[in-house]
Amino acid sequence: MNKESINIEAVSKIYQTTKGKITALDNITFDVKPREFVSIIGPSGCGKTTLLNIIAGFLSPTTGRVIYNNEEVKGPSPERGVIFQEYAVFSWLSVYGNIEFGLKNKDNFVPKEKRSEIVWKFIRLMGLQKFADAYPKEISGGMKQRVAIARAYVVNPKIFLMDEPFGALDAQTRLFMQEILLKILDQEKKTVIFVTHSVEEAIFMSNRVIVMSALPGRIKKDINIDIPYPRKIDCKISTEFKEYEKLIESLVREEFLKVHKEELTGFFN
Repeated sequence: MNKESINIEAVSKIYQTTKGKITALDNITFDVKPREFVSIIGPSGCGKTTLLNIIAGFLSPTTGRVIYNNEEVKGPSPERGVIFQEYAVFSWLSVYGNIEFGLKNKDNFVPKEKRSEIVWKFIRLMGLQKFADAYPKEISGGMKQRVAIARAYVVNPKIFLMDEPFGALDAQTRLFMQEILLKILDQEKKTVIFVTHSVEEAIFMSNRVIVMSALPGRIKKDINIDIPYPRKIDCKISTEFKEYEKLIESLVREEFLKVHKEELTGFFN
Protein backbone atom coordinates (compact mmCIF):
# COMPACT_ATOMS: atom_id res chain seq x y z
CA MET A 1 0.00 0.00 0.00
CA ASN A 2 1.49 3.32 -1.11
CA LYS A 3 1.73 5.69 1.86
CA GLU A 4 0.40 8.64 -0.16
CA SER A 5 -2.43 6.77 -1.87
CA ILE A 6 -6.05 7.01 -0.75
CA ASN A 7 -7.62 3.64 -0.08
CA ILE A 8 -11.41 3.38 0.15
CA GLU A 9 -12.14 -0.01 1.65
CA ALA A 10 -15.64 -1.53 1.56
CA VAL A 11 -17.29 1.77 2.52
CA SER A 12 -21.05 1.75 3.11
CA LYS A 13 -23.28 4.48 4.49
CA ILE A 14 -26.76 3.86 5.87
CA TYR A 15 -29.05 6.66 7.02
CA GLN A 16 -31.88 6.14 9.48
CA THR A 17 -34.94 8.14 8.39
CA THR A 18 -38.56 8.35 9.49
CA LYS A 19 -39.37 5.96 6.63
CA GLY A 20 -36.70 3.46 7.62
CA LYS A 21 -33.12 2.82 6.63
CA ILE A 22 -31.69 4.18 3.39
CA THR A 23 -28.44 2.77 2.03
CA ALA A 24 -26.67 5.67 0.34
CA LEU A 25 -23.42 3.79 -0.37
CA ASP A 26 -22.91 0.06 -0.61
CA ASN A 27 -19.47 -1.59 -0.41
CA ILE A 28 -17.41 1.07 -2.24
CA THR A 29 -13.81 -0.01 -2.78
CA PHE A 30 -11.14 1.71 -4.89
CA ASP A 31 -7.69 3.25 -4.58
CA VAL A 32 -6.42 6.62 -5.78
CA LYS A 33 -2.70 6.81 -6.50
CA PRO A 34 -0.58 9.87 -5.71
CA ARG A 35 -1.10 12.65 -8.29
CA GLU A 36 -4.03 10.89 -9.96
CA PHE A 37 -7.08 12.87 -11.02
CA VAL A 38 -10.16 10.71 -10.45
CA SER A 39 -13.67 11.91 -11.30
CA ILE A 40 -16.81 10.41 -9.80
CA ILE A 41 -19.97 10.64 -11.88
CA GLY A 42 -23.47 9.20 -11.68
CA PRO A 43 -27.15 10.13 -11.47
CA SER A 44 -28.37 12.55 -8.80
CA GLY A 45 -28.77 10.89 -5.43
CA CYS A 46 -26.24 8.10 -6.05
CA GLY A 47 -24.08 9.11 -3.07
CA LYS A 48 -21.25 10.98 -4.81
CA THR A 49 -21.18 13.84 -2.31
CA THR A 50 -21.67 11.47 0.62
CA LEU A 51 -18.61 9.53 -0.51
CA LEU A 52 -16.56 12.71 -0.89
CA ASN A 53 -17.59 13.84 2.60
CA ILE A 54 -16.49 10.49 4.04
CA ILE A 55 -13.08 10.81 2.33
CA ALA A 56 -12.83 14.37 3.68
CA GLY A 57 -13.61 13.16 7.20
CA PHE A 58 -16.83 15.17 7.52
CA LEU A 59 -18.89 11.95 7.75
CA SER A 60 -18.13 8.54 9.19
CA PRO A 61 -18.95 5.41 7.16
CA THR A 62 -21.43 2.95 8.63
CA THR A 63 -19.04 0.15 7.66
CA GLY A 64 -15.65 0.13 5.97
CA ARG A 65 -12.91 2.73 6.19
CA VAL A 66 -10.78 5.25 4.32
CA ILE A 67 -7.00 5.01 4.68
CA TYR A 68 -4.50 7.78 3.97
CA ASN A 69 -0.83 7.81 5.02
CA ASN A 70 -1.40 4.34 6.48
CA GLU A 71 -3.91 5.79 8.94
CA GLU A 72 -7.68 5.58 9.03
CA VAL A 73 -9.44 8.86 8.29
CA LYS A 74 -11.31 9.88 11.44
CA GLY A 75 -11.99 13.55 10.74
CA PRO A 76 -11.00 16.55 8.61
CA SER A 77 -7.31 17.30 8.03
CA PRO A 78 -5.29 20.13 6.42
CA GLU A 79 -3.82 17.44 4.15
CA ARG A 80 -7.21 17.14 2.43
CA GLY A 81 -8.41 20.41 0.92
CA VAL A 82 -12.13 20.60 0.08
CA ILE A 83 -13.69 22.85 -2.57
CA PHE A 84 -17.47 23.06 -2.86
CA GLN A 85 -19.83 24.13 -5.62
CA GLU A 86 -20.90 27.17 -3.60
CA TYR A 87 -18.46 30.06 -3.61
CA ALA A 88 -16.93 29.53 -0.17
CA VAL A 89 -15.34 32.95 0.25
CA PHE A 90 -15.50 35.39 3.13
CA SER A 91 -17.51 38.48 2.19
CA TRP A 92 -15.65 40.71 4.66
CA LEU A 93 -12.19 39.90 3.24
CA SER A 94 -10.60 41.06 -0.01
CA VAL A 95 -9.34 38.62 -2.64
CA TYR A 96 -5.89 38.91 -1.05
CA GLY A 97 -7.32 38.46 2.46
CA ASN A 98 -9.33 35.38 1.46
CA ILE A 99 -6.30 33.66 -0.06
CA GLU A 100 -4.10 34.66 2.88
CA PHE A 101 -6.62 33.40 5.46
CA GLY A 102 -5.38 29.82 5.80
CA LEU A 103 -1.79 30.91 6.26
CA LYS A 104 -2.76 32.77 9.44
CA ASN A 105 -4.37 29.73 11.08
CA LYS A 106 -2.55 27.62 13.65
CA ASP A 107 -2.31 24.46 11.51
CA ASN A 108 -0.77 26.22 8.49
CA PHE A 109 0.76 29.33 10.03
CA VAL A 110 3.30 31.20 7.91
CA PRO A 111 5.09 34.30 9.27
CA LYS A 112 3.80 37.58 7.83
CA GLU A 113 7.03 38.37 5.96
CA LYS A 114 6.70 35.13 3.93
CA ARG A 115 2.93 35.17 3.41
CA SER A 116 2.90 37.88 0.77
CA GLU A 117 5.18 35.91 -1.58
CA ILE A 118 2.98 32.81 -1.33
CA VAL A 119 -0.31 34.69 -1.72
CA TRP A 120 0.89 36.63 -4.75
CA LYS A 121 2.09 33.43 -6.40
CA PHE A 122 -1.46 32.11 -6.38
CA ILE A 123 -3.03 35.45 -7.27
CA ARG A 124 -0.87 35.41 -10.41
CA LEU A 125 -1.62 31.74 -11.15
CA MET A 126 -5.34 32.53 -11.01
CA GLY A 127 -5.04 35.70 -13.08
CA LEU A 128 -6.42 37.86 -10.27
CA GLN A 129 -3.69 40.53 -10.13
CA LYS A 130 -6.07 43.38 -10.91
CA PHE A 131 -8.56 42.24 -8.26
CA ALA A 132 -6.32 41.63 -5.24
CA ASP A 133 -8.00 44.45 -3.27
CA ALA A 134 -11.54 43.72 -4.47
CA TYR A 135 -14.22 42.16 -2.26
CA PRO A 136 -16.41 39.18 -3.25
CA LYS A 137 -19.43 41.38 -4.04
CA GLU A 138 -17.27 43.21 -6.59
CA ILE A 139 -16.16 40.17 -8.62
CA SER A 140 -17.85 37.52 -10.79
CA GLY A 141 -18.80 33.98 -9.82
CA GLY A 142 -15.88 32.55 -11.79
CA MET A 143 -13.47 34.85 -9.97
CA LYS A 144 -14.93 33.86 -6.61
CA GLN A 145 -14.31 30.20 -7.43
CA ARG A 146 -10.74 31.02 -8.46
CA VAL A 147 -10.31 32.66 -5.05
CA ALA A 148 -11.73 29.57 -3.32
CA ILE A 149 -9.38 27.27 -5.23
CA ALA A 150 -6.38 29.51 -4.51
CA ARG A 151 -7.27 29.63 -0.81
CA ALA A 152 -7.39 25.83 -0.71
CA TYR A 153 -4.13 25.50 -2.65
CA VAL A 154 -2.17 28.04 -0.63
CA VAL A 155 -2.03 25.83 2.49
CA ASN A 156 -0.44 23.07 0.37
CA PRO A 157 -2.73 20.07 0.96
CA LYS A 158 -1.69 16.75 -0.56
CA ILE A 159 -5.20 15.98 -1.82
CA PHE A 160 -8.02 18.04 -3.30
CA LEU A 161 -11.61 16.91 -2.87
CA MET A 162 -13.81 18.90 -5.24
CA ASP A 163 -17.62 18.72 -5.22
CA GLU A 164 -18.90 20.11 -8.53
CA PRO A 165 -16.73 23.21 -8.16
CA PHE A 166 -17.69 24.55 -11.60
CA GLY A 167 -21.34 23.47 -11.60
CA ALA A 168 -22.77 26.96 -11.08
CA LEU A 169 -20.68 28.62 -13.80
CA ASP A 170 -21.70 29.47 -17.35
CA ALA A 171 -20.26 27.29 -20.13
CA GLN A 172 -17.39 29.56 -21.16
CA THR A 173 -16.31 30.33 -17.59
CA ARG A 174 -16.52 26.63 -16.74
CA LEU A 175 -14.22 25.75 -19.64
CA PHE A 176 -11.78 28.47 -18.57
CA MET A 177 -11.76 27.12 -15.00
CA GLN A 178 -11.08 23.59 -16.25
CA GLU A 179 -8.05 24.88 -18.15
CA ILE A 180 -6.80 26.86 -15.14
CA LEU A 181 -7.13 23.88 -12.83
CA LEU A 182 -5.26 21.55 -15.20
CA LYS A 183 -2.50 24.15 -15.59
CA ILE A 184 -2.09 24.50 -11.82
CA LEU A 185 -2.15 20.74 -11.28
CA ASP A 186 0.58 20.35 -13.89
CA GLN A 187 2.74 22.72 -11.83
CA GLU A 188 1.75 21.66 -8.32
CA LYS A 189 1.31 17.85 -8.80
CA LYS A 190 -1.65 17.20 -6.50
CA THR A 191 -4.02 14.26 -6.08
CA VAL A 192 -7.64 15.11 -6.95
CA ILE A 193 -10.99 13.42 -6.40
CA PHE A 194 -13.56 15.37 -8.39
CA VAL A 195 -17.36 15.00 -8.28
CA THR A 196 -19.21 16.17 -11.39
CA HIS A 197 -22.42 15.65 -13.36
CA SER A 198 -20.68 16.52 -16.64
CA VAL A 199 -19.40 13.56 -18.66
CA GLU A 200 -17.35 15.87 -20.89
CA GLU A 201 -15.74 17.57 -17.89
CA ALA A 202 -14.91 14.23 -16.24
CA ILE A 203 -13.17 12.90 -19.36
CA PHE A 204 -11.30 16.13 -20.08
CA MET A 205 -9.91 16.47 -16.56
CA SER A 206 -9.27 12.94 -15.38
CA ASN A 207 -6.92 9.97 -15.45
CA ARG A 208 -9.87 7.83 -14.38
CA VAL A 209 -13.64 8.15 -14.28
CA ILE A 210 -15.64 6.14 -11.75
CA VAL A 211 -19.28 5.71 -12.76
CA MET A 212 -21.65 5.08 -9.85
CA SER A 213 -24.95 3.26 -9.92
CA ALA A 214 -28.24 4.70 -8.71
CA LEU A 215 -29.21 4.40 -5.06
CA PRO A 216 -27.69 2.54 -3.34
CA GLY A 217 -24.45 3.94 -4.73
CA ARG A 218 -22.10 1.25 -6.00
CA ILE A 219 -19.21 1.35 -8.45
CA LYS A 220 -20.67 0.48 -11.85
CA LYS A 221 -17.51 1.00 -13.89
CA ASP A 222 -13.96 2.26 -13.29
CA ILE A 223 -12.59 3.61 -16.58
CA ASN A 224 -9.01 4.65 -17.36
CA ILE A 225 -8.83 7.73 -19.61
CA ASP A 226 -5.83 7.16 -21.87
CA ILE A 227 -5.53 10.67 -23.32
CA PRO A 228 -2.09 12.19 -22.70
CA TYR A 229 -1.53 15.37 -20.70
CA PRO A 230 -1.24 18.29 -21.17
CA ARG A 231 -4.75 18.32 -22.61
CA LYS A 232 -6.01 21.03 -24.90
CA ILE A 233 -9.61 21.90 -25.75
CA ASP A 234 -9.33 20.39 -29.22
CA CYS A 235 -8.91 16.91 -27.71
CA LYS A 236 -12.67 17.04 -27.06
CA ILE A 237 -13.38 16.57 -30.76
CA SER A 238 -11.06 13.58 -31.15
CA THR A 239 -12.46 10.13 -31.96
CA GLU A 240 -10.94 8.75 -28.76
CA PHE A 241 -12.65 11.40 -26.61
CA LYS A 242 -16.00 10.79 -28.33
CA GLU A 243 -15.74 7.04 -27.68
CA TYR A 244 -15.21 7.64 -23.97
CA GLU A 245 -18.10 10.10 -23.99
CA LYS A 246 -20.41 7.61 -25.68
CA LEU A 247 -19.51 4.85 -23.21
CA ILE A 248 -19.86 6.93 -20.04
CA GLU A 249 -23.05 8.69 -21.14
CA SER A 250 -24.66 5.31 -21.86
CA LEU A 251 -23.68 4.02 -18.39
CA VAL A 252 -25.01 7.12 -16.63
CA ARG A 253 -28.18 7.15 -18.70
CA GLU A 254 -28.83 3.51 -17.87
CA GLU A 255 -28.73 4.36 -14.15
CA PHE A 256 -30.88 7.47 -14.65
CA LEU A 257 -33.57 5.42 -16.39
CA LYS A 258 -33.56 2.89 -13.53
CA VAL A 259 -34.38 5.67 -11.08
CA HIS A 260 -37.08 7.24 -13.25
CA LYS A 261 -38.43 4.08 -14.86
CA GLU A 262 -42.03 4.47 -13.68
CA GLU A 263 -42.45 8.15 -14.49
CA LEU A 264 -40.87 7.69 -17.94
CA THR A 265 -42.89 4.60 -18.90
CA GLY A 266 -44.43 5.24 -22.31
CA PHE A 267 -42.66 8.59 -22.74
CA PHE A 268 -40.37 7.38 -25.52
CA ASN A 269 -42.98 5.13 -27.20
